[in-house]
Amino acid sequence: MKIEKHFLLNDDDEQIPYKESPNHSGSIKPKFLIIHYTAGSNAESSIEWLTSKKGQASAHLVIGKDGSITQLVPFNYMAWHAGPSSWEFYKGMNNYSIGIELDNAGMLKLYKDGWRTRFQKKPEKDYILAKHKFGDTEYGWQIFPEKQLDVLTEVAIALVNEYQLIDILGHEDISPRRKWDPGPAFPMHNFRSQVMGRKEIFPVAYTTTSTLNIRSGPGTQHGTITKKPLKQDCNMEYLQKEGSWIKVHVLDEVDGDMDVEGWVHSNYCKQLLPSEIKAKNLFDKDKKI
Repeated sequence: MKIEKHFLLNDDDEQIPYKESPNHSGSIKPKFLIIHYTAGSNAESSIEWLTSKKGQASAHLVIGKDGSITQLVPFNYMAWHAGPSSWEFYKGMNNYSIGIELDNAGMLKLYKDGWRTRFQKKPEKDYILAKHKFGDTEYGWQIFPEKQLDVLTEVAIALVNEYQLIDILGHEDISPRRKWDPGPAFPMHNFRSQVMGRKEIFPVAYTTTSTLNIRSGPGTQHGTITKKPLKQDCNMEYLQKEGSWIKVHVLDEVDGDMDVEGWVHSNYCKQLLPSEIKAKNLFDKDKKI
C-alpha cells in the first residue's frame, strides 16, 4: 500500500473506499499512530456513526475484521478520535496523530451462558481472558483476526514511512484509565516491533529541559539516586515507560559516575530527533542512527 496526497491507495494504485466524515478539523503534521477498537457490532455500523454529525467523533481509517479498509478523513487533517489525551509533553493528541479504528467489540460481559458482547445472543467463541494493564479484574476480550492484523500492519508501515511517525500507541496509553482500547487482546508489542523495527536499531534518547531528580522508581515516593539533580540538557537513553515516568540510562557523567540508571518525569524531558542524536554523537559508532 502507499499514500498519495494524504489518501491510502492499494497495491493496484487504486484509492481505497472513502466516506468523508464531517467530524474533522484543520490540518496537522502527524507524529504518532493511535490504535483503537470500535466497541461496535460491525465495521459498517461504526463507520455510519463516525460519519454522522451526531457521533461527534471520527478516525482516519476503519479496518474491518475481514481486512476491509474505509478512509474517513485525509491523513493531514485532524480526526476526532483521541478526546482529552496526552503523551509526554504532547497535549491533545488529535493534533499530533493518525487514528485507526479496528472493528472489535473489546471488553466482553459474563452472562450465564458465557462471555459475549451486548450485541450477541450467543457466547463469543474467539476471546481471551486477561486483566487490563490498568485493572485488577480478569475479563473476556474479543480477539483481533489475523487478516485484520495483517492489513493493519501493512497500512501502518505505509503511514510510518510516509509521515516519519515516531511511535505507535494505544488509546489507553494517551487516555489512561479513561479508555481501555485496544486492550490486552491486541498484540501491541509485536505489532509495534513489526512496524517500527527501527526502534530495535535506532536508540531513543531524551534530554532534560530543566534540572531534574532521577529516582529509584516511577514516582516521587521513590528516593533520588544521585546527590544532585541531573543538569539541564543532560542526555539519556530511553529504557521503558510507566505512566508519565520514563526509565533512562544517563549518557552524561553524573558526579563522576557514567553508569546511572533511574526514573525521571517525562514532563521535564524532550525526545531527541535522530538528527540531534547524530549531531551529539551520543551512541557508539556501530549503532546506526
